[in-house]
Amino acid sequence: MTLPPGQRYIEDFPRFGIPFSAPPLLVGKPGLLRVAGAVARHLEVPVSRLAELQRRSMVADFHCVAGWTAPGLHWGGVAFRTFYESVIVPEASPEPGVSHILFEGADGYRAALALDDAFDESVLLADHLGGTALDNDHGAPVRLLSPKQYGYKSTKHLCRIELHTGEPVDGHRRADLRFLVGLVKPHPRGRVSEEERHRYLPAWIVRGIYRILIRPFVWACRTGSRP
Repeated sequence: MTLPPGQRYIEDFPRFGIPFSAPPLLVGKPGLLRVAGAVARHLEVPVSRLAELQRRSMVADFHCVAGWTAPGLHWGGVAFRTFYESVIVPEASPEPGVSHILFEGADGYRAALALDDAFDESVLLADHLGGTALDNDHGAPVRLLSPKQYGYKSTKHLCRIELHTGEPVDGHRRADLRFLVGLVKPHPRGRVSEEERHRYLPAWIVRGIYRILIRPFVWACRTGSRP
């Protein structure tokens, strides 16, 4: 199996998120996906509706921009394009010219995908991992999964989907964390095959920085882990 450029395999699948902060405790709670932005009607879609749509299972690696890859993960859920065409189009009536989708998690993190990237056949609204429902560390009750992009595009604890006619930026609802994301300058597309790690800098420059920081960052994230 060939690794993408600049990646290394790891044996487990660690939680990555806000350091020293526990993820939202959402397992077992009914979830809602709010649809807003460039639409005629806003929606509140129960996560339970995903069970009514055409589902798919998929084995895919998870690639973190920091340079690690968790191989062969078994995911289950609904293709985002299926959700868009089956729910958003008939019930929310998107405005003409939608070009980007902004995905927001219950922890406040927001990731923007170009419409073409969001419609890739591998992009899921995933609610299962390894044959069981998602746990808190990995995005319960439902998360975005875009395996051809770095993990920062795969929003956890998904609660809001916004349609946009221009390019929004990745960020956070909290001003301090939005500032931190702005300092990192993530690439707007983050495609793994193109090694798009940074908005401006070439990948070889940021590789070394990430490798220095990865171990303390993983440790800091795990201190907030909820089983």
